[in-house]
Amino acid sequence: MSEKDFYYTIDQNGVAEFKDRGSRFIAYAYPIKLTDDFKNHLHQLKKEHPKAAHHCFAYRLGLDGNNFRVSDDGEPSGTAGKPILGQIDSKGLTNVLVIIVRYFGGTLLGVPGLINAYKTASAMALQLTPVVRKAVEVRCQLQFNYTQMNDVMILVKKYNCTIIEKEEQLFCTLKIGIPLNRLEEFSYKVSELRNVELNEY
Repeated sequence: MSEKDFYYTIDQNGVAEFKDRGSRFIAYAYPIKLTDDFKNHLHQLKKEHPKAAHHCFAYRLGLDGNNFRVSDDGEPSGTAGKPILGQIDSKGLTNVLVIIVRYFGGTLLGVPGLINAYKTASAMALQLTPVVRKAVEVRCQLQFNYTQMNDVMILVKKYNCTIIEKEEQLFCTLKIGIPLNRLEEFSYKVSELRNVELNEY
């Protein structure tokens, strides 16, 4: 098993607060799977903290390293989003979102002060959330007759697959995530079942 078969993330939310010269930086860390999850969390926090001066964030999604976004939300360029992403990356995490809500305390912190505040608040929130190791999964779809549900489910459980979507009718469709390092074995076992189709999607 190589390290490429796994990734590191968090599976619960974390909140931490950092104060500097009257300004409050409240950091929220969330596990996310989709861009929509990020939008929902940001929308929720803006509703919870309507009087905050800034809602800065960074997230990283997926395993190719290309899906990330940072926002300084009105803070000087590079003082908020980048330091937040830096903390996610320094822990080697993905599928993670950190949003920091800032209440301005009246004193300007300057660029170094802001970078430090956003970095520290992110680090504190991420320290509170246990890091979990998850298997890299390949998304597949299984199609089979309802009578084979039991045989299929035994394999799904045995190989620690994640069930994404389930349609049960006379003819069933099951969308699952198969751990990458078990894919070959799982495909072989499925091929031994009659009339069960397995496709990547």
